[in-house]
Amino acid sequence: MTVRDILKMGDARLLRVAQRVQEFNTPGLHALIADLRETMAAVNGAGLAAPQIGVDLQVVIFGSAAVNPRYPDRPVVPRTVLINPVITPLGVSEEEDWEGCLSVPGLRGVVPRWSCIRYTGFDEWGQTIDRTVDGFHARVVQHECDHLIGKLYPMRVRDFTRFGFTEVLFPDISAAEDD
Repeated sequence: MTVRDILKMGDARLLRVAQRVQEFNTPGLHALIADLRETMAAVNGAGLAAPQIGVDLQVVIFGSAAVNPRYPDRPVVPRTVLINPVITPLGVSEEEDWEGCLSVPGLRGVVPRWSCIRYTGFDEWGQTIDRTVDGFHARVVQHECDHLIGKLYPMRVRDFTRFGFTEVLFPDISAAEDD
């Protein structure tokens, strides 16, 4: 396991469409997932996508413990490895909420996301995942899966009066919680 460098907005690799995983339960895939987990834990992330560490594959991990210092008021999201995901919105309802990103450190913005989604895909052993979720769980999945199609959350911001530096928007949030 290795803590990997997280690519920052402006790096062209974050704008690529990631490739589908062709083989499951391989040493290489398990090593990638271990690195994603280690990297996400080191920065208190709620999720991380393979493209954020420079790996051009459709692999995301997400999940939160009982209390995440970056998202202290959010509900727990089950720790999940999701490969080759497909997201289907359930209805047309959207919710707006603040988002940050490890690839866009120090900034936050209000982003619209579908309120309720179904996501499907596979775990690292090739077992099917099929869940219907809403709220913060749905937001995290949509955010991470955007990385697989070359989108960063600022590309989804509609009102730039609600986008800016965390330290200015939320002066009570410590520097450790801002990205």
